[in-house]
Amino acid sequence: MNETAAAHDAEPDPLAKHVTDTRPAPAPGPVRKAFSNPIASVIVVVVTVLWTIPTLGLLVTSLRPKQDVAETGWWTAFAHPDLGLSNYHTVLFEGGFGVSGGLLPYLVNSLAISIPATVFSLVLAAMAAYALSWVRFRGSDVIFFVIFALQVVPLQMALIPLLQLFSGGAHLGTVTIIPAFDLSGTYAPVWLAHTMFAMPLAIFLLHNFISQLPRDLMEAAIVDGASHFKIFRSIVLPLCTPALASFAIFEFLWVWNDLLVALTFAGGTPEVAPMTVRLAQLSGSFGGRWELLTAGAFLSIIIPLIVFFSLQRYFVRGLLAGSVKG
Repeated sequence: MNETAAAHDAEPDPLAKHVTDTRPAPAPGPVRKAFSNPIASVIVVVVTVLWTIPTLGLLVTSLRPKQDVAETGWWTAFAHPDLGLSNYHTVLFEGGFGVSGGLLPYLVNSLAISIPATVFSLVLAAMAAYALSWVRFRGSDVIFFVIFALQVVPLQMALIPLLQLFSGGAHLGTVTIIPAFDLSGTYAPVWLAHTMFAMPLAIFLLHNFISQLPRDLMEAAIVDGASHFKIFRSIVLPLCTPALASFAIFEFLWVWNDLLVALTFAGGTPEVAPMTVRLAQLSGSFGGRWELLTAGAFLSIIIPLIVFFSLQRYFVRGLLAGSVKG
């Protein structure tokens, strides 16, 4: 009798199975229904086209001769195409219109500033985020909240103190706490400034992602004898690639488009000044030379576009990193 009862208990209940199979799926929320509407899709397409038209006009204008740019609108180039790369050659290698030297050295300077500044920010922020997430020590939470609070401090407040620190050091009376750094005429001040300004947001974003990694995975690595550096290099970095890539896009764009920090710490000398400094000079020197201004402006957005489209597959995953569990 007991065996019969046990067998009866082990048999699945057909009624329960029936109820489970016929349970209706949860209805989509109002926000999801609104964005899934065909009208919303049409609106997105229209907005995208309207957003792209100015960039297209910039490109077409940069390819047109000076006379055509002065007399007709850029859209007339589709009916009477007369396009070439002479404006880019002038801007890159000649300068023209009373300006000696082209944009090419400044383009190289922008790359020499943006790439290391982005790499330094990612490396330091990733290590700090891992330490604050998985290396427990007294005061770790306080340090994290202090770093988080630093996001509200405008970077303009730190420009003069940092400039004084780099040029004259830090002193307490007659005692030198930090010696003066002889960094004038180099990229180092710009690298340090951009890295410092990026740290609060970078650590906050990466901490949110790294802290959501499975605890069992970390504990298993520790049991196997892996050091923190081994865990960080072999486990954390591969898993947080989407977050690193998404922040790399933002940081590269911020550094590439920066003018204030570059003027403050690098000056306007051709040896270290980025492209934004030269473009500001061109806008004042060229005046109505729109064909040269548009060529220089389009050169300034080519490399960010390449970076974005190269890493865009990680972009959405990185933006959502740490927002939900699972």
